Amino acid sequence: MPDTTSKEPAKNPTPTTTPITPSTPPAPPTPTQVFTDHRELLFSLVYNMLGSVADTEDVLQETWLAWAARNAAPGAAPVNHPRAYLVRIAVNGAVARRAAITRRRETYVGSWLPEPLVATPATDTGDAAEAVERAESVSLAMMVVLETLTPLERAVFVLHEVFGYAHTETADILGRTPAAVRQLAHRAREHVHARRPRYRADPKLRQQVTERFVAAAFGGDLEALLRLLAPDVTLWSDGGGKSKAAGPRPIHGSDNVARLLVARATHAPEDLSIRYRRVNGDPSAVLFSGESPFAVLVVDLTPEGDRVSDIYNITNPDKLTTLTN
Repeated sequence: MPDTTSKEPAKNPTPTTTPITPSTPPAPPTPTQVFTDHRELLFSLVYNMLGSVADTEDVLQETWLAWAARNAAPGAAPVNHPRAYLVRIAVNGAVARRAAITRRRETYVGSWLPEPLVATPATDTGDAAEAVERAESVSLAMMVVLETLTPLERAVFVLHEVFGYAHTETADILGRTPAAVRQLAHRAREHVHARRPRYRADPKLRQQVTERFVAAAFGGDLEALLRLLAPDVTLWSDGGGKSKAAGPRPIHGSDNVARLLVARATHAPEDLSIRYRRVNGDPSAVLFSGESPFAVLVVDLTPEGDRVSDIYNITNPDKLTTLTN
């Protein structure tokens, strides 16, 4: 007799599931990491305001100490916009530092030129070059013009014209009203454009003219120099009273400049070597005596680009300490 007892249908085995563990959110960056991430921007801002690498490093050290203290304060709320916070500290620190620089310049021997920002061969190309591009975006010739601005005018000009900050952002950084910042920007822009037209020679052309100038100057070729120099050329030499290669005041006129350069060439070190590197973004000449830095030589060109309008010769050893052959 067939078995009519009902049977429970076979059940599919219950699939095993692996419990989902919530992913651990990444740890927030430490104050050191945040500062390091913004250091290149801060250096560029402050250097363009001060024209001195040593003073820039001092301001960045003060900025770091203020940032570290803010984050270590008991019960301190997190900083929602660390970039803006750091920029505000650094920029105002640079404005305050200008007073000390001005006092030093009152007793400086001879012409004062900004400390050159020289790219090493390792940073002339690739990502490293991009990292310093913003810092170098203001040429040495433009830096000389910026020295004639007041500290606040220079801060506004650098923030707005170089880094693209809006006037409202600049006002917040400096603790001024937008109207006051617009007035400062207008004065600074007019002052700069009156002394420095918006012109920057093609890098290849500047490189060619620089090499021809160096060959003529150190080869003692007076005629070649006179062909290269604009009639109203000026030679600016900064030795800080510590270099015989720098005179006490600027030299004007192609004949005077050419004859002085030819005379100096006869007293150049026997072991002089020349390297061509970017100085504040422009192709320039860096001179070494053996392994020791001897001078940084930057030429500025006329708007036509075929003659030298200004020569900046920096031989103060205190401004060449970062150079390596």
